[in-house]
Amino acid sequence: MTPELSQLFEFLRFPSISTDSRHKGDVRACAEWLDAKLTGMGLTSTIHETAGHPIVVARNQHVEGKLNLMIYGHYDVQPVDPVELWASPPFEPEIRDGKIYARGATDNKGQMFAHVLGVEKALADGELPVNLTLLFEGEEEIGSKNLTPFLEAHREELACDVIAVSDTGMVGPGIPTMGYGLRGITCGEVIVTGPSSDLHSGVYGGSVMNPVTAVARIVASLHDADEKVAIDGFYSDVAPLEDWEREAWSKVPFGEKEYLAETGAPASVGEAGYTVAERLWGRPTAEVNGIGGGYQGEGSKTVIAREAMAKLSFRLVPGQDPDDILDKVEAHVMANAPKGVDVKFVRGHSGEPYLNDPHSDYGKAAQASLATTFGKEPVLIREGGSIPIINTFKTILGADSLMLGLAVPGCKIHAPNESFNVENFEAGIELNQELIRRLGALGKKS
Repeated sequence: MTPELSQLFEFLRFPSISTDSRHKGDVRACAEWLDAKLTGMGLTSTIHETAGHPIVVARNQHVEGKLNLMIYGHYDVQPVDPVELWASPPFEPEIRDGKIYARGATDNKGQMFAHVLGVEKALADGELPVNLTLLFEGEEEIGSKNLTPFLEAHREELACDVIAVSDTGMVGPGIPTMGYGLRGITCGEVIVTGPSSDLHSGVYGGSVMNPVTAVARIVASLHDADEKVAIDGFYSDVAPLEDWEREAWSKVPFGEKEYLAETGAPASVGEAGYTVAERLWGRPTAEVNGIGGGYQGEGSKTVIAREAMAKLSFRLVPGQDPDDILDKVEAHVMANAPKGVDVKFVRGHSGEPYLNDPHSDYGKAAQASLATTFGKEPVLIREGGSIPIINTFKTILGADSLMLGLAVPGCKIHAPNESFNVENFEAGIELNQELIRRLGALGKKS
């Protein structure tokens, strides 16, 4: 095993599960290990306390006139449940068929540590051509709730020209990919109550509105027959896709065949008039993430449930405002609520959509770095998922993010048997060195 892989394995062994208070000590131990690693590389590293888990910030000696580069990542991981579905213990990393299996292997320890080792190798060659800040948090998997106030409190210290992030994906193995946009998100829950208690469906059925039926009707009203979101005004502020985007995405080697192979779905279904890639990267959605009510056990229990619920999420694109969308969703839910039940709409968390210019000097430098590392021209995509902190970086620090994903389809982030390709880990180390060199050559913009 190479020294680089050996160090990654040490990092992966920490069960740094941020959402589980029983692992608070493990999260801190992981932060301390990372701090020691960064200090040992010759950087000035500090563990910053927050109301939750620590933030680790490391810097080289900053020199006037050099470009300021921040590298962001997170060292916390998702829970491992159901643990019985793992082929090997989630915090005992091992390599099988060229893949590293462990919780956090891809999301995000493997990707972020490739950056760390890339910095270490660049430092071995002498003084860095950039002013570097490494910012690693321990709460990304629980919403980064303490990072925003930290950014605001340390705005001057963290000032930067551009940010590099590897917490996204590649469209396919060996296909270098740069993301320049993220969908936003907003969530809510529909709670429907009817009778004061569960009722016998024979004695009372047909005389009261069933809350489960009411929830089903509300959910069914979210889309029309062409799978377009049927909420009034939902698309009013959607910024249309650029012609160059549609042309570029049509050439990406990711079509319906590859999508179905990845998902295991029998067919693709979505908004008419758009390709799978366009639906995933550039169009808004309405999804039901959970629905329930009534008896869920084995066999029959003939009741009309007192209450039913549905959890909803909406992925948003540039032009859409989360609060405005929630207003429209709530109005739609109430307008489509059957009589005979009480309906409450509870608002959840939100995140703004994000978009930058991939043809900027920074974007071109990143693409050239990807091309050199992988030996082919990268593809440009918007990510279908959401990383709300990316837009927060833009709002507070005024810097755009270069999203240089190293995760391949099928790596099973957040699921049992999460993995990270060894070749991508090694490529990430090279990519970071190349990125530092190219960004350094650009110099500080006046």
